[in-house]
Amino acid sequence: MTKIRAITTYRTAVPLIKPFKTALRTVTTAEAVVVHILTEDGHRGFGEAPPTHVITGDSLQSIEFAIELIAGGLIGQDIRHREVLFEKLHKSIVGNSSAKAAVDMALYDLIAQHAGLPLVEFLGGYRKEIETDFTVSVNSPEEMAEDAAAYIRDGFDVLKIKVGIDTVEQDIKRIRAIRDKVGYDVVLRLDANQGWEPKAAVRAIGLMEDAGLGIELIEQPVPANDIDGLKYVTDHTVTPIMADESIFTPQDAVQVLQLRAADLINIKLMKAGGIHQALKINALAEAYGVKCMTGSMIETKLGVSAAAHFAASQANITRFDFDPPLMLKRDILPGGIQYSGNKIRFSEKTGLGIDSETFLQRLTGGNE
Repeated sequence: MTKIRAITTYRTAVPLIKPFKTALRTVTTAEAVVVHILTEDGHRGFGEAPPTHVITGDSLQSIEFAIELIAGGLIGQDIRHREVLFEKLHKSIVGNSSAKAAVDMALYDLIAQHAGLPLVEFLGGYRKEIETDFTVSVNSPEEMAEDAAAYIRDGFDVLKIKVGIDTVEQDIKRIRAIRDKVGYDVVLRLDANQGWEPKAAVRAIGLMEDAGLGIELIEQPVPANDIDGLKYVTDHTVTPIMADESIFTPQDAVQVLQLRAADLINIKLMKAGGIHQALKINALAEAYGVKCMTGSMIETKLGVSAAAHFAASQANITRFDFDPPLMLKRDILPGGIQYSGNKIRFSEKTGLGIDSETFLQRLTGGNE
């Protein structure tokens, strides 16, 4: 039988090797709610949702409560009837994108298992391997330069630099220090996490362009709801501008794309509410000739595995930001994607490639 028998949740918490700092927050522990969906024939699907209060507005408690509501409409449903599943999922509650994303991941894990395919192949199978960047947290210029050099030694050649926490002048000092340390063969992307106002962003980016700092793109320079400000920055700079927090839904994407308010889009499952909606956002972007990146919040390898399978499956997604599992002190997931330096490879196992029995034992402490 392919009907859903039970949906349960568990909490996890994994310390980070080093605090992760952005213009919005500082994270020291990767907390998450893990969703486990069991079918009547004994198959298991898993998903994950971290509480990213300052971006999605979700907490551990709200994620658990939302999943409890969502579960009521999914128990007894057949995983072969995808449109029914995802219609019920997205109509079950307004907002709560992280909770929806966790359930969506688990459903896709099960659906791909039923199809007998790794999820990346079920979704499109465009790539067999992808390369991730590594993020440099916002700190003093000297510390950021040292961190950047360490990541290069670890095999990364694309760095995502967090800025936007104080003055434009200090941000430029950070980028200069990193360039002086790692040279110009390394690709640098900046992420301001909404930290600038439009005119300040144009000034900052202009100064970086004039200084020849070689920035590949600037991610979310202005507050998420300031689409006119985002367009202003895009129209007044040469460096490509990427929308991140400004786009949660396909409707958000339509607004940004129609206005040509950004050159690129960062799709995250936690914002989109899962793979089902993320596919729609990517298709819209592709129709407008706009390339996408896929990233994640501070998640374990479970959530990042789902995002990586999605990203690798689509031709229009050309950039990948999947370093969070490498920031954690331990890996709680048996299976899933595998890292080798900056490269991510996929298992030939079906679904997300998780050793479900071992993972469930870890989640329950062997009590189930």
